Amino acid sequence: MKKQAILALALMAAGLVSVCSEAAEVSRAVLLGYTCAGCHGTNGNSEGPATPSLAGASKDYLIDAMQEYKSGERASTIMGRIARGYSREDIEQLAEFFSKQKFVPAQGQEADPALAKKGARLHDKYCEKCHADGGTSSEDDAGILAGQWTPYLRYTLADMMAGKSHAPKKMKKRLKKMHKKAGDAGIEHLIHYYASRK
Repeated sequence: MKKQAILALALMAAGLVSVCSEAAEVSRAVLLGYTCAGCHGTNGNSEGPATPSLAGASKDYLIDAMQEYKSGERASTIMGRIARGYSREDIEQLAEFFSKQKFVPAQGQEADPALAKKGARLHDKYCEKCHADGGTSSEDDAGILAGQWTPYLRYTLADMMAGKSHAPKKMKKRLKKMHKKAGDAGIEHLIHYYASRK
């Protein structure tokens, strides 16, 4: 009987250590995530128009973006310097944290309905295969476009068009094809479309 009681206590202690260990990991991810709140907002929903919301993006997308900032493949003002300070494990924990947050579309943005309608057609033709569900899906590991801040989208697309930022080969090809057909106006139409998606 004594042995069973000791065994039961040992198992409970082992379970408690396991739970405490998992809580410490979660706390580290949350702590890392909250260091980003000054620019990317609480839980990754940005309130600054030049800064993207990270909430709800896929873990793989966020890891890739941070690695591109770290290597300099992706243009940035300060993210390149910040990313270099994180280890691979830190980046994975940040990505895990933000991927589990609920995305909230940017508030107070205006979209011209006529331009958004043109943008919807361009999105369907050139962007939907990777940015599914009108740019709202995070499951395709391509980033959420619908509801992002329009200045952020504008700067990012300009950097990609100018070759300052990495764009996947397929995206670069489609973006170039769309731009050749619709010009800078086409970029604005897309931006109005994504701003109109709530």
